[in-house]
Amino acid sequence: MARSPAPCGPLSLLTLARLWMLLSAQKPEPQAPEYAHSIRLDGDIILGGLFPVHARGDHGAACGELKKEKGIHRLEAMLFAIDLINKDPELLPNVTLGARVLDTCSRDTYALEQSLTFVQALIERDPSDVRCASGDPPVFARPDKVVGVIGAAASSVSIMVANILRLFEIPQISYASTAPELSDNTRYDFFSRVVPPDSYQAQAMLDIVMAMGWNYVSTLASEGSYGESGVESFIQISRESGGPCIAQSLKIPREPKPGEFDKILLRLMETSNARAVIMFANEDDIRRILDAAKRHNQTGHFLWVGSDSWGSKISPVIQQESVAEGAVTILPKRASVPAFDRYFRSRSLSNNRRNVWFAEFWEENFVCKLGMHGKRPGSPKKCTGLEKVGRDSSYEQEGKVQFVMDAVYAMAHALHRMHQDLCLGIPGLCSRMSSIDGKELLSYVRAVNFNGSAKTPVVFNENGDAPGRYDIYQYQITNKTAEYRIIGQWTDQLHLNLDAMQWANGDTSVPSSVCSLPCQMGERKKTVKGVPCCWHCEPCEGYYFQASEFTCELCPYDQRPNLNRTGCQPIPIIKLEWHSPWALVPIFVSILGILATTFVMVTFVRYNDTPIVRASGREMSYVLLTGIFLCYVITFPMIATPGLATCSFRRIFLGLGMCFSYSALLTKTNRIHRIFEQGKRSVTAPRFISPASQLAITFSLISVQLLGVVLWFAMDPPHAVVDYGEQRTQDPGNARGVLKCDISDLSLICSLGYSILLMVTCTVYAIKTRGVPETFNEAKPIGFTMYTTCIIWLAFIPIFFGTAQSAERMYIQTTTLTMSLSLSASVALGMLYMPKVYIIIFHPEQNVPKHKRSFKAIVTAATMTSKLSQLASERPNGEVKTELCETKDTNASDPLLLYSFAIIY
Repeated sequence: MARSPAPCGPLSLLTLARLWMLLSAQKPEPQAPEYAHSIRLDGDIILGGLFPVHARGDHGAACGELKKEKGIHRLEAMLFAIDLINKDPELLPNVTLGARVLDTCSRDTYALEQSLTFVQALIERDPSDVRCASGDPPVFARPDKVVGVIGAAASSVSIMVANILRLFEIPQISYASTAPELSDNTRYDFFSRVVPPDSYQAQAMLDIVMAMGWNYVSTLASEGSYGESGVESFIQISRESGGPCIAQSLKIPREPKPGEFDKILLRLMETSNARAVIMFANEDDIRRILDAAKRHNQTGHFLWVGSDSWGSKISPVIQQESVAEGAVTILPKRASVPAFDRYFRSRSLSNNRRNVWFAEFWEENFVCKLGMHGKRPGSPKKCTGLEKVGRDSSYEQEGKVQFVMDAVYAMAHALHRMHQDLCLGIPGLCSRMSSIDGKELLSYVRAVNFNGSAKTPVVFNENGDAPGRYDIYQYQITNKTAEYRIIGQWTDQLHLNLDAMQWANGDTSVPSSVCSLPCQMGERKKTVKGVPCCWHCEPCEGYYFQASEFTCELCPYDQRPNLNRTGCQPIPIIKLEWHSPWALVPIFVSILGILATTFVMVTFVRYNDTPIVRASGREMSYVLLTGIFLCYVITFPMIATPGLATCSFRRIFLGLGMCFSYSALLTKTNRIHRIFEQGKRSVTAPRFISPASQLAITFSLISVQLLGVVLWFAMDPPHAVVDYGEQRTQDPGNARGVLKCDISDLSLICSLGYSILLMVTCTVYAIKTRGVPETFNEAKPIGFTMYTTCIIWLAFIPIFFGTAQSAERMYIQTTTLTMSLSLSASVALGMLYMPKVYIIIFHPEQNVPKHKRSFKAIVTAATMTSKLSQLASERPNGEVKTELCETKDTNASDPLLLYSFAIIY
């Protein structure tokens, strides 16, 4: 007989399946032993079931201890759901569902071997290779054809089983597998699930972390598909959305060595700022990591964020409640099914013989022993069989019972819709459904839409995933009572009640889990390379402000940072105020000078025709007094608020007062010098010594200053400016803008330079005329005036220009300049005019006319007096030749002769 062609798929798997079938056919066994490790329910349509009835075995054993909740509760939920469907006249009428339930022992490789049972009916048997001992052809037991599989629980088991079920096109619906990779419809196209994938869970956990304000976390995963895929999904979503930084991503080995959890905890403590730990781990690993934290006295330090594998389970936190306090966990939204509670509490050894593991559960649950073949040989107590679940033992419905029932109902609804379409309403299983096509059934599975046992819609997307609906729990201790409390939910977005949260020691404030504390206002973040959530805070210094979270920018030149350096504000503008001490002193001196000058001018006008006034040179005196007056007046424009008018007055009168004064004094000293030089040569009067000539010379000198001012106005019109550089201190808080006229130091030098040149020239002539007899001229008072003035201005130069870098520059320079002008005017006024005013006011008897003297007589008398003075200095004891005595006129000592030389008739 020719061999039948093998189904498409990997050869190794099919070969393994055929060998397993052939070996089972060579020696037929009784029916009971054949199903000793599985449950079989007869029916028109058989559904497969995969449940972790036992834990993973140790020391090479395939299976370990019984899992009461995850194993028996879930298995019974499938059986209970099948019972309800079979009793429902509206769902699959006259069609009975059967089941073939296997134990995965929580191990993916063992589950793969067990799942070969589901594909027996789909493998063609070739009897030509097998012969019985009698030579008869072998008789093969007809295997059950499984049309769909419910399970498995662990993602690693579902992945392994899905790889073989897809080869035989058997739809699979999981009630607990959440690994994101199972959403890959190209690799796991026959896989669906009634729980949301971990990508939703990872998104929900990320939203929780972001809501807490945590930006630096560690991740911890159990080795395997569930843990590693969950953490990978969390990290990927976090990276794509700009979420928290991952301090460490640690993995718990599948078979940890002694001390492994202590090492993991110590590694977590290396990044102590990352207090939040995102956990995708099984409950055994969760319990052991909490125990390690307790041993290392880290209670209250770590902020655990657990996935649905932690959920609201009690087993991971027993006897370590304090270290688990504050843990935030997530669990797919679920509801307890009261009908299942009633069903399970009614189960007993007598009415539940279909469950081959129920006797073992009975022993575990009631801590007793069933006969000689019981699983608990060391137990002193015998089981009576009259024990009752929930009465003689604790009972709480396992969290995935709802999803197991939803998975069974989803398969039933798909079969029901398929039955309606194929059998056209004919009761029972019609011929078209005698051999159910897996691909066709899958399309019906993906199209189901009904309200599940929790009254929430059961639907699948194009990848076979259920929508994400989660409850958010927190493990809290209140009044020494520890419990999980719902603090929020997640359905596409997070709804979290922060006020309901409570942390270690009852603290309600959210603890921090950040690499770096937030920077203060006015500080920028300088991120650590490769770790964007870690940074150093650098203050924005000087005139920089915080432009963004990571940059400081320079304020505009006329602005400075505000107090918190989050922006810029205008720099305050200052000027010399009238009430400032720097202004009060110059104003006081100026007012006194103006009053004194006015008094002198009034006196001279009042006594205009008296000998003293006439001898002083009335015209030149008025010019000189005008200059003195202007030197005092300039103080007020220098202190006034800068503006167009003020700046114009400053330019005009700054050097004009000095120019008037020193032009008049220069003309006077030049006239004296020329008179006496001329007298040495002849008795003829020099040219240009008349009052009109003197005025012409004086105003010619003044016109040079006025011409310079006009050119200055034309080349650079006056205007006020705000100088922000003058008081731009290192501390922006002290920065000020100075409102001033646009007069540079060079312009000031040019404006005063001509007047200083006149002053120096006048001083030179004063030195030349120092030998003129005191009784014949006022050269010596002019000399003293010029010497003093030079000293004043020599002191002015270092003070004015030496304070150019001072913060008080505006005050010092303005005060120095105005005081120098006022002092220069005061010296001239005091030395040249106060003695005359004194005589005019207090000694009018000396201000009377004397007899006229010719120019020749004046020069002769002055020359003789000069000679006498010279001889007196050369003879001992001041003896003078008698031949000169008679030439000395007794009237020469008359005060009027002091001024008579200046009068030309």
